[in-house]
Amino acid sequence: MLSNTCKYAIRAVIYLAVNDEGEKKIGIKQISKDLDIPTPFLGKILQSLAKQKLLNSTKGPHGGFSIGRPAEDITLFDIVSIIDGSDVFTNCLIGLHSCKSNNEEGYACPVHEQYSAIRKQMYDFFSTETIARILSNMETKGDYIKL
Repeated sequence: MLSNTCKYAIRAVIYLAVNDEGEKKIGIKQISKDLDIPTPFLGKILQSLAKQKLLNSTKGPHGGFSIGRPAEDITLFDIVSIIDGSDVFTNCLIGLHSCKSNNEEGYACPVHEQYSAIRKQMYDFFSTETIARILSNMETKGDYIKL
């Protein structure tokens, strides 16, 4: 459902929120090492998030990335829509261009009715689940959660 790029982006935002200490920036090499994500690939992801003001980015020897908004103001939908787009919440599950989800005058695809309810549940979850809530859940789960 979500691309690996999007999963990496979610992990990176959670990582930066966990390590949020005021004005402190974390370098891309450190983030890359800790999350085991290739540095050039992670750099593109983080720049996309910074461009949309989800993260702060500073260049230079003491530069790096930090969370751009309070964790309670960042939803999973914010991240998914920046990285993967919001099509997963609106388009046909099996990709038929003629489906009603892609074309108002089209016919419903074979799974349209069943998937509509699931698509709405997914949208509701992603648009209400915040990074702050995820951090809170991580605290109650203990050490077995690894980013």
